[in-house]
Amino acid sequence: MSNISEYIETASQGIQRVIENIQTVITIDRFKLEYILAAKIAGGHVMLADSHGVGKTSLARALAGSIDWGAATKTSESIEIDNFNRIQCTVDLLPQDIMGFNRFDMQTGNYIFNRGPLFAHFLLCDEINMLTPKTQGAFFQAMEEQMVSVEGNNYHLADPFFIISTMNLKGAHLFPLPAPQLDRFMIQLSMGYPPEELEVEIIEKHGKENSWQAFGPVAEKGELLAWMKLVDEVSIHTDVVRYIVSLIRKTRNFPGVITGCSPRSGIKMSRMARALALVRGANYASIDLVKELIPATFAHRLELEDPSASPHDVLAHIVREVKV
Repeated sequence: MSNISEYIETASQGIQRVIENIQTVITIDRFKLEYILAAKIAGGHVMLADSHGVGKTSLARALAGSIDWGAATKTSESIEIDNFNRIQCTVDLLPQDIMGFNRFDMQTGNYIFNRGPLFAHFLLCDEINMLTPKTQGAFFQAMEEQMVSVEGNNYHLADPFFIISTMNLKGAHLFPLPAPQLDRFMIQLSMGYPPEELEVEIIEKHGKENSWQAFGPVAEKGELLAWMKLVDEVSIHTDVVRYIVSLIRKTRNFPGVITGCSPRSGIKMSRMARALALVRGANYASIDLVKELIPATFAHRLELEDPSASPHDVLAHIVREVKV
């Protein structure tokens, strides 16, 4: 067994340990947890489109709490980085409430940058489609370039930097996210309501004040960074890449599709497939892995003529038409 294979096997064991740790406090489908961890180590961000009260906030808390972030760190501009921050989105939030702002210090006569909640390793953005379009724009540069620009000054964000965002499916005062912003999320998932027996188990297991008492980190920040670097060592054959390109090009001229997948979506799929292979202990990304990831990676990127049509049905048709 090669050194890379050994590293991948060790990394997979560590990632599975994190998954098992999260499952001690959150009842969630293991496949969805694998997807979320894969997106995280691939350097992507996750959108959870769901109803209220299904455990989205607790999931984010468990993800952040499973990593020992170590001593406090700072950016290259000496701005302190938090381990975990949460933004509760409302219609009256402004971009500076998220990114930060400059204030005038009367004693020194200088402007001082007051950092916003974006300066964290792990950020939960709750109900992002409650934000006005102007404030939603505060995330564009952060998600793509891992920095923010405030009044002509650029500030780097944390490394690693991960956003898990939630979106309401229905309700008042909602502002649909523009396609370029949705395109910046590596995957979109729905936790959904659990079946009856599982819901009984959730209430019995987690309906106690001390259900988080024994919960703690099971991996270090250094391990997470090593996993992220290892994604590039997972191979993806040119034929698999060509299959991904065939899929995304088909979405652009498929009947009923206004906007198909961008080249960025192909990059996201490639990294996501390699990261998921790593999570499962494989040293290559296969066609089957790509097929498995199509709904989570591509569906939120499609804009359809009929708003009631299902992007998942469209993608199922495309998969049947595109030859391997």
